Amino acid sequence: MDHCSKQKRSEIMSRVGQKNTKQELSVRKFLFSQDFRYRINVKKLPGSPDIVLPKYRAAIFVHGCFWHGHSCRAGHRPQSNTDYWLPKIAANIERNSRKTAELKELGWRVFIIWQCEISSAVKRDARLTLLVRDILSAPTR
Repeated sequence: MDHCSKQKRSEIMSRVGQKNTKQELSVRKFLFSQDFRYRINVKKLPGSPDIVLPKYRAAIFVHGCFWHGHSCRAGHRPQSNTDYWLPKIAANIERNSRKTAELKELGWRVFIIWQCEISSAVKRDARLTLLVRDILSAPTR
């Protein structure tokens, strides 16, 4: 059972960011510093990727570990109100998989950055350096 009232829970949840999160801004800042130019939240593509690099046909999603069911410490399963949370997270995982497949069918390369992978400056720089390498490694059209 949830320890907050329905009204209080609604207020808390309304503050959860969906766009321009700290993690997304961090990834965008890094990419810009590496001379990449991108579009953000492109609604014409399946799943509205957080960052799109049209020149490289690359779509990047920056996922929060909890919300997208990552198997790390930050992606832990909730212990309360499981009748609500478990199906919600499972639906997010299924939708992510479906949208990734749709993007790949359209010829896009999909990259997923997990919140836990960029939680510190050292981890962030290492992960984003690999991202840049991967983006540049595949041929463009």
